[in-house]
Amino acid sequence: MEEKRNHLPQEKQKVLRVAKKAYEEKLMAGTSGNMSLFCPGTQQVVITPSSYDYGIMEEEDIVVIDLDGNVLEGRHKPSSEWRMHVEIYRNLPHVRAVVHTHSPYATSFAVNQQEVPVVLIEMIPFLKGKLEVSPYARQGSAQVGLNAVPILKRKNACLLANHGVVAVGEDMEAAYLNSVYVEDTARIYHLALCCGKPRVIPGYEEGGDV
Repeated sequence: MEEKRNHLPQEKQKVLRVAKKAYEEKLMAGTSGNMSLFCPGTQQVVITPSSYDYGIMEEEDIVVIDLDGNVLEGRHKPSSEWRMHVEIYRNLPHVRAVVHTHSPYATSFAVNQQEVPVVLIEMIPFLKGKLEVSPYARQGSAQVGLNAVPILKRKNACLLANHGVVAVGEDMEAAYLNSVYVEDTARIYHLALCCGKPRVIPGYEEGGDV
């Protein structure tokens, strides 16, 4: 197969940098998790490859696809969750980046299908309120993204039932930061549950939406 022209180098570098950072920060293990950037002008998605070691991942390993999943550039298959990313971009025009992690504390609440109430002030500006759980869908299916869309219309992140976390943003840095706050919130809430009864911030007891 003929080597395809290397384009979108800045976008690939951003995806690679955040992917490695998320792996180093243990927001995912092994080859789990995936992240992408959307280029609205060309309707292209720059995304991490499927089942590839983050430790040795390089810029040329990042894949470019269209909204139908066709590989436009890259030597690997795109992430198995590319359909989730595409559905988010199709349905949420304000989103330009998606970060999907399996961060352990947050994923433990996703496995329990348990919301996290507004217990930290950072949840208000960054996550737009409580952490909600989207209904379960088979991993790798478009339905994973479609189930998350109603929550992501109002929030910057949500828990994926029995799966993990998806965070979004206007750029890669914002989406990553939101994913960090999801895990930090879940960790603190978990610790608070272990030693007492967490108190919700006044005014957010009934819902948690901003």
